[in-house]
Amino acid sequence: MTAITSLSASSSTALSAPAVRDSFWIRIAAELAESIARGIYPPGQRLPSEHALAEQFGVNRHTIRRSLASLCSQGLLRATQGSGTYVEDFAVDLVLARRTRHHQNMAQAGLRGALRVLDARNVRATAAQARALRVPARSPLLCLHVLGEAEGQPLHVSERCFPLPRFAGLDDVVRETGSITAGFEARGVADYTRLESRITAQMPEAAVAAHLRQTATRPVLAVESINVDTAGVPIEFALAWFAGDRVTLTVAHDA
Repeated sequence: MTAITSLSASSSTALSAPAVRDSFWIRIAAELAESIARGIYPPGQRLPSEHALAEQFGVNRHTIRRSLASLCSQGLLRATQGSGTYVEDFAVDLVLARRTRHHQNMAQAGLRGALRVLDARNVRATAAQARALRVPARSPLLCLHVLGEAEGQPLHVSERCFPLPRFAGLDDVVRETGSITAGFEARGVADYTRLESRITAQMPEAAVAAHLRQTATRPVLAVESINVDTAGVPIEFALAWFAGDRVTLTVAHDA
């Protein structure tokens, strides 16, 4: 197995102040997370013992324990009492198709999941939002911040914008049902399709990283999408950030 770069003795000597020493666990957690991302520790593999990791990084076991606990809270590791700490093998294959539905993706993966509204507010459309939704600049929009979860794990966080007054009150339905589709149906949209999805890799803002329970130094998959009703009228413009280590995005070229 490829060795993880350890903290050098000179660094340990130079960074001896308590405040800096307390940051060692953050640096170690980041190095372990990077090693997981690179496949040095693949899904399902057991990590070296706390004692071995403490010797490798030149720190005490309490520091290692703190690093591992942080990675467990982010969903990268799982601790099994009496057995050890393992790389989490939780992953979901989400399909981006003409009819992309969160609850259907979860059902196909055999998981329980829903959307949770974090915030809802009325805003004026930016130039990008107005262009995507084909409405005049500064038109009123309903914007939801939504967290998509599966089995208690955050998969994505998104900002979803809908034209007003057509979708006034949609947030109440989504809060109650955990479904954007149910919200559309309540507003008279029986069916809708994905017009386009644009996927990029980027570093997350701090708020996005916090919602996904990962460090801001780990890239996310950003998806910009537009949904339209059966008449081809845009009804939703969304920016979603997916946890790259928990999600595989499959683009389905269906009819």
